[in-house]
Amino acid sequence: HAAENVVLLSTDAINGVTNAYVLGADDPAVKIISMSMGTIFSSGQIKDALSYAYSKGKLMFCAAGTSTSFFASFVGVIFPANQPQVVAVTGMKDNLKDRCDDCHTGSKVDFAIVMQKSSTGRNPLSIAMSGDVPSSVGGSSVATASCSAIAALVWSKYPAYPRDSIIARMARASSFASSRSSKFGWGIINADAAVGL
Repeated sequence: HAAENVVLLSTDAINGVTNAYVLGADDPAVKIISMSMGTIFSSGQIKDALSYAYSKGKLMFCAAGTSTSFFASFVGVIFPANQPQVVAVTGMKDNLKDRCDDCHTGSKVDFAIVMQKSSTGRNPLSIAMSGDVPSSVGGSSVATASCSAIAALVWSKYPAYPRDSIIARMARASSFASSRSSKFGWGIINADAAVGL
């Protein structure tokens, strides 16, 4: 947990994210870094941290952006998901053609995860924010965590592979493998196919 909010606005948040990337980069046990935070503003400090982690062979996933349906329709992929060192992830409806209402899309998106039912607008179940009653939450943040978990599953099967080979396996096992989408990248990953036999 690197910041107090999913929107990176404060100096403390930028420092927290920077420190998290550097700590992850310096830890040989860490192979994947998943971040479900971002901003419409760029940060040179975070860019440097991304480059550093990338140089250490880390596979980094970032949320493409989740906001109001109005902003999500035209803002595009936010920082740092729009950076070349990271894999940008967004959410999609279960009709497999539309973005979830509040999810950002664009050419920088690499993968999508189903995050909303088309018929009801409902999001996946999640643990309770407090108490025992489950909640539901969606968006590109949850999609990013799910995509990172698929990558971890694939990498656990092929531990000697470099990160680019893991991404290639995921892309080949995705819904738009034959023709990358301008909004959803390689699309929805078939985890079973990505792991293979």
